[in-house]
Parts: sequence; C-alpha cells; structure tokens
Amino acid sequence: MPFSLPIDAEANALLDRDPLAVLIGLTLDQQITMEKAFTSPWVLAQRLGHEPTATELADFDPEALLAIFSEPPALHRFPKAMAARVQEVCRVLADSYDGRAENLWAGAGSGAELYKRIFALPGFGKQKAQIFVALLGKQMGVRPAGWREAAGAYGDEDAYRSVADIVDEESLGKVRVNKKAAKAEAKAAKGL
Repeated sequence: MPFSLPIDAEANALLDRDPLAVLIGLTLDQQITMEKAFTSPWVLAQRLGHEPTATELADFDPEALLAIFSEPPALHRFPKAMAARVQEVCRVLADSYDGRAENLWAGAGSGAELYKRIFALPGFGKQKAQIFVALLGKQMGVRPAGWREAAGAYGDEDAYRSVADIVDEESLGKVRVNKKAAKAEAKAAKGL
C-alpha cells in the first residue's frame, strides 16, 4: 500500500521506495508534527543531493550532519540531538543489518522478535517500537505471526492511534481526534 500521509507527494514516494526513509521518519517522530517528521527524510535527501544509505549516514562527519539537520528550516526542533540519534540508528543498521533498514524486519520469525529488534534501536521505547511494528504490518505488509499482539493497541484493526493507521484524510482526522483525547487523558491523570 503506498504511503498517503498529508505531506508532499515526493516525500510519500520516497517513503514508498526507501525503507530507510520510513525508519528515519519514525526516528524523528517525537516532539514535532508527524508531517514534519516524515517529510524530513525527503528534505535530507534533497540537501545531500541523493538518497542516503544507512552506511553513509553512519559514517558521516557528525558536525557536517548536524549542519545539514540545522539548516533552516531545521529537520527537527532539536537538530543536534536528532542528527545524533539518526546517526546512531544508522550505525546499528550498518553494524547488525548489513546497512539495510529492511533487514531489520526481514526474517523476523515472530511479532515478538520484530518488536525486540526495533525496541533495541537507539531512542525506540515501548510505544515507538509498537507503533513501528504496527506501521510495518498495516502499511508495508510485514506481518510475522503475532505482529498485532506485539504492536499492542497500535496493532488493532481500525485503531486510529498513530501514523500506522493513516491512509487518507478521514483516517488522519480520526488519528488526530484520538491523539488529542489521549493527551487530555494523560493531563487529567497527572491532575493538570
């Protein structure tokens, strides 16, 4: 299924053809809008003049990568931290998965194994790992046995909880409503 996020068609097309772009987008998807996070891999490729490989980014000069992330408009509201995070994720891919993002999920024998691999990435806690398992299953057809269970509530059909559920404007609206409700619930639980 092609990506149809509310971003430039070229950015969606990059997500469709490049698993690393999807992983970078999800890595960046915190403390910024989803649209910004999933557009940034395309902007990164534009700034580099080509679509980068994980090995290239793993070996990139950290200061030079920071300069690329910081160039206005910055690729993230925290360009220094997130340039380093993307580089750390790419180093794991280079060291453990032959430099290929798709090898992270290729051959995972179960949803639990897939979750474990993703959870081991720098910056991927429980929620982000579950969202990525759901995204792989719902949008990219990566469905080892037990993937929905490994994704937790994000794996539920018609969950409308995350980027994994966005396929059109209607589903985007449902995700936004659910995220807003979840934030309100969290604030109420904290007594704010």
